[in-house]
Amino acid sequence: MIRRMLVAALAAIAVSPAALAQGALEKRDVHIAVGGKAALYYLPLTIAEQRGYFKDEGLNVKISDFAGGSQALRAVVGGSADVVSGAFEHTINMQAKKQAMQAFVLQGRAPQISIGVATAKAKDVHSAKDLKGMKVGVSAPGSSTNMMLNYFLAKDGLKPSDVAVVGAGTGAGAIAALKSGQVDAMSNVDPVMTKLEQDGSVKIIADLRTMKGTEAVLGGPMPAASLYAPVEYIKANPNTVQALTNAMVRALKWIQTASPQELLATVPESYLLGDKALYLFSFNNIRDSISPDGYIPEAGAKTALKVVSSFSNEVKPAEIRLDQTYTNDFVKRANQKYK
Repeated sequence: MIRRMLVAALAAIAVSPAALAQGALEKRDVHIAVGGKAALYYLPLTIAEQRGYFKDEGLNVKISDFAGGSQALRAVVGGSADVVSGAFEHTINMQAKKQAMQAFVLQGRAPQISIGVATAKAKDVHSAKDLKGMKVGVSAPGSSTNMMLNYFLAKDGLKPSDVAVVGAGTGAGAIAALKSGQVDAMSNVDPVMTKLEQDGSVKIIADLRTMKGTEAVLGGPMPAASLYAPVEYIKANPNTVQALTNAMVRALKWIQTASPQELLATVPESYLLGDKALYLFSFNNIRDSISPDGYIPEAGAKTALKVVSSFSNEVKPAEIRLDQTYTNDFVKRANQKYK
């Protein structure tokens, strides 16, 4: 009996030394919902998964992939998933709906989204106003690609309803939708947009893939992909959330120094769209927009509120408590662990 108890104790230590170091995990099994996991927008999540960083923290993480961030959010709201890997601005939208969500680690410090018009129609498009009446592809209605499109339209006085939004995903389906004429324009992420650009199929009219481009379009930094969850979940599972954050920060730091060969060896083959050179080119396009440390900047949160409130009647800036939409407490501890 004593021997069996000793074996069980040693097994627990072997499974999760990290969890024991920071306190027992409230939950080992965590279900993350993501919208378009193959996109570079979610590269840190993929790295943490593929390199075993979640397992190193004692976690058994299941990742479910949806067509877009809005659908991933619905999975968590509906209770079928625990955490969203999605755009930070959803936390603002949800607070306006009286549902408390909080981001706890940042993946991208720029939206990594670009908007382009099919080359055949580009000669007639000189500003956002010229998109009126067009069919525009996005990853999924209500997703961050849709929200960036809405902001781009609002800057020129248009309403979201002035275009027809079509959900196209973030992979080969999006490329096919534009090339086949199902949509006239596209708001999407890389490597999709870079592929369309290199093929001569699209003319980029708004580019938020870099920090510089984001500043030019939005007037400030803009937090993008993050891990966020209901506030109740975070309060009930602080050690689990810390373990998730540790794994993500470790992935972010790995990306900063990884060679092209290491990146290609880690990312699933199916994410490369059949073209390794294209993937690396796309990665270099967005590399500076990947967070180096996971911190969510206050200035970025303010930009996100400005963007969302520009086209949403539900989001009233005076009623939003930005300090409740994110926390850097977990990131601070993760950075102390992975310096």
